[in-house]
Amino acid sequence: MEIYDKLKILADSAKYDASCSSSGSKRKNTPNGIGNGEVSGICHSWGADGRCISLLKLLLTNACIYDCKYCINRSNNQVKRATFTPREIADITINFYKRNYIEGLFLSSAVIKSPDYTMQLLVTTASILRNEYNFNGYIHCKTIPGCSKELIDQLGLLVDRLSINIELPSNESLKLLAPQKEKIGILEPMSYVSNNIKQNKLEKSKLKPNFVPAGQTTQLIVGATPETDLKILKLSEGLYSKMDLKRVYYSAYISVNNDTNLPTLETPPLLRENRLYQADWLLRFYGFKADDLLNDKNPNFNHLLDPKCDWALRNIDKFPIEINTANYFTLLKIPGIGVISAKKIIQARREFMLDFESLKKLGVSIKRAKYFITCKGKYFDKVFKFNQSFIETNLIYQERLELPTPDFNQLTLFDKLLPTKEDTLKCLTGSL
Repeated sequence: MEIYDKLKILADSAKYDASCSSSGSKRKNTPNGIGNGEVSGICHSWGADGRCISLLKLLLTNACIYDCKYCINRSNNQVKRATFTPREIADITINFYKRNYIEGLFLSSAVIKSPDYTMQLLVTTASILRNEYNFNGYIHCKTIPGCSKELIDQLGLLVDRLSINIELPSNESLKLLAPQKEKIGILEPMSYVSNNIKQNKLEKSKLKPNFVPAGQTTQLIVGATPETDLKILKLSEGLYSKMDLKRVYYSAYISVNNDTNLPTLETPPLLRENRLYQADWLLRFYGFKADDLLNDKNPNFNHLLDPKCDWALRNIDKFPIEINTANYFTLLKIPGIGVISAKKIIQARREFMLDFESLKKLGVSIKRAKYFITCKGKYFDKVFKFNQSFIETNLIYQERLELPTPDFNQLTLFDKLLPTKEDTLKCLTGSL
């Protein structure tokens, strides 16, 4: 099979993996080397769904020994199969890089022959790029569940980021849809990578190479199994605290196979994916806990309001908040105020008392924040009354007015409850 034909098949097969990122690593160029990585990330442009488009995103192979019911590459599917050699991937990466098409590589793989065999191919690919071609650009590879720790060690010293996908939120779901996989087989290598990263930082020296300097990530499929948003979010919370993950990615389930154990969905649950990303930002940067945002009585996110607005309405007794006296962590709880704008508010208050016009100039989303704050003891002039029903009605009305545009919409698959343009931007910037 020609290289071009392999590229068409394996680049297309890689599109279902959402955990593709490129920030957090600093890898300097070397004499006669090619490329470098930066902590700020290598991304210059973004796809409509927020994913980086400056990485060459490939599968090493889509010929898989596993028969995961949700996967397009499952062993029982009749699809075109292809496999790159490590040398072919390395050559494609360098040629694309020299043409300024890409600035890094995201390499995943189905499992061919065995986990160790597949992992060895990934190690060989990264080794050719680093040691033969002196490529110092960004490389993100997948850890293959069930592979040996020795191979994880080898790959971790060659790449910037590793990821191992949990895919399904519970062991029960794995048994139902991916019976050849076990949760422990995924969590053990994830924990091993996490511990090695911590140990490497403690023993860091100029002579010792960095082990996975950009950390590790994972992906969860949303909507293929009956787990609630609360269960998914609590799993993410646990992964962040115990595994020190850089990111948990959420991928709306796309129906590509027919199976009695799979749900029948007319469209992927993109709005649910959107809400989980918003909540994920709240966990990582805003001081929220999963139990703050959801509970057994309300185990799923409100489709009509983003998680922060929904939380604020359920805790209306904590509002309104005076903008000129609230501390930083209290400011972060206010809908419409993000991490950056909260810091600007703290800084600006040292010089003068803030009013609503000042907040707008500082980047605060007044149309959300105005219902939950006072400035100099006064409400916003168009907020006629402070009660939950009035605020909720107006917030929902505002959200529905902002229909998505082609520039920001991932896929036009909903009739009414679409993520708004602002919803999508908030997922990318984290300003909630």
